[in-house]
Amino acid sequence: MRVESNQNNSNEPVSPAAATIADGIGSSTPRESADSSMLTSRGHGAVALVEGAGPQLSGETHALLRSRLRAAALLLGVGMAVALVPHWAHGDFSQTAAVVLFWLHVAMVVVLGLITMVLYRGRVQALTGLRAIELTIFGLPSLFFLVTEYLWTLDCCRDGQFHFFSGRWLLLMYTYALFVPNTWRRAAVVIGIIGAAPILVLVGMAIMDARLAALIAAEEWARIVVINLIAYAGSVYGVAMIGDLRKEVFEARQLGQYRLKQRIGAGGMGEVFLAEHQMMKRACVIKLIRPDRADDPRSLARFQREVRATAKLSHWNTVDVFDYGNTEDGTFYYVMEYLPGMSLAELVQRHGPLPAARVIHFLRQACDALAEAHHAGLTHRDIKPANIFAAYRGGIHDVTKLLDFGLVKTPADDDVSVHLTVDGAITGSPLFMSPEQALGEGEPDARSDLYSLGAVGYYLLTGKPPFEGEKPLKVMFAHAHEELIPPSARGCDAPGDLERVILRAMEKKPADRFQTAFEMGAALAACRDADAWTRDHAADWWEHRGEVPARV
Repeated sequence: MRVESNQNNSNEPVSPAAATIADGIGSSTPRESADSSMLTSRGHGAVALVEGAGPQLSGETHALLRSRLRAAALLLGVGMAVALVPHWAHGDFSQTAAVVLFWLHVAMVVVLGLITMVLYRGRVQALTGLRAIELTIFGLPSLFFLVTEYLWTLDCCRDGQFHFFSGRWLLLMYTYALFVPNTWRRAAVVIGIIGAAPILVLVGMAIMDARLAALIAAEEWARIVVINLIAYAGSVYGVAMIGDLRKEVFEARQLGQYRLKQRIGAGGMGEVFLAEHQMMKRACVIKLIRPDRADDPRSLARFQREVRATAKLSHWNTVDVFDYGNTEDGTFYYVMEYLPGMSLAELVQRHGPLPAARVIHFLRQACDALAEAHHAGLTHRDIKPANIFAAYRGGIHDVTKLLDFGLVKTPADDDVSVHLTVDGAITGSPLFMSPEQALGEGEPDARSDLYSLGAVGYYLLTGKPPFEGEKPLKVMFAHAHEELIPPSARGCDAPGDLERVILRAMEKKPADRFQTAFEMGAALAACRDADAWTRDHAADWWEHRGEVPARV
């Protein structure tokens, strides 16, 4: 899958300690900045969607090995446990060797069960530990089968007949090949030992016992060797093929100069990936919007227009879009900065309502970001705490970043989002949407965003949304028709000047609200606590109470 890329740069440095991913927005023309080498220009031709190899592939193999060993231990353990029942019911325990074999069978089932439990609990993380467990999982059954083969062969000699059962060894070889991610060279050694062990034991017994040597015809030796050789060759070839396919799939998750490292979100129309620029080793976020996931082609086309339109947004408080383009299969992608911090929704969920000074601090910056967007003719349509980020940028804490101009929602937002953006449809999240959005009355404008921003301020002060209900339609009805309870009446210590700003922003009629983001920002700046939350306060809070969870 190949990509043609429109480049867009940002002079915004990305903190190496970043631990949280920001949802991004889109815009129109590329920005000039120091990050130009990060981008793929149209003049350099198309780029491909691939997933990188190297250390990332090794890390993925490590995780896959743990899960596959879990499955192999469970499969072999259950199989051996089932076989234990007839062994106990019909076994001849008159001889010491038979008793030893039975208890070896029991011990093997117990050990495989314990290994399965350990792997399910994730206790073993080191690769050396996993490889030791791998050898135990396949070594114990091999030992049990060897002892069984030895005792069975002795019985055959006494009875004057010989039978060799290849099935149990083929089972081990094929199980190893299918379940254990490996290089073909290492697999060749391990599978070779499994396949050769019974033959070597049989050869040793034939050398030591002339009766056994006389029982085994040349054709029987050939049959045993050929069967095991075919199984060995097929298993090793299968490991090589599976390894190549895994590498191809891994490489199929790399987007041009950006290596996709981990999927961190998904929504109705697309996926969000944590990524890294291959040359600069800088973290970023890539969103893919696939045409087959779009509910309506008009929605996809609109998203593309908005990304191109908003790429010229350069405000400090708007998340940066570095790059965007289309793959040859129609997948639309765009690349955003990677942010440390947490969303305002998570901030309140973890630490409760915020002091008035900090609320003003966040809202003023959001107003600045919206002012630029509105001046460019762009309406966000989905202002909510989850789409406003408290980030660490340029050595400063509590930098507001406005995210996601309605492009791709994440699982954390799915419970309350009505996320359609077709003209004339309902847009936004019910808990924070404006009355005109709730009623579907025309296209939301700048004043709709300011209503939602006021609702965010209400939430930050009280820890609760302005209106609550079990169903989205009830909440939407409340926004359109019910009277708003002032924050101070809900038990929070809201200063009168800030409360008046929030109540005006949340007037039912757009004409009664602030008409521009500049106007609302000026009203917030005039509040008594406007400058009470300083950089030092923010740095102290994050140092002593802040956490940096990894989520979109």
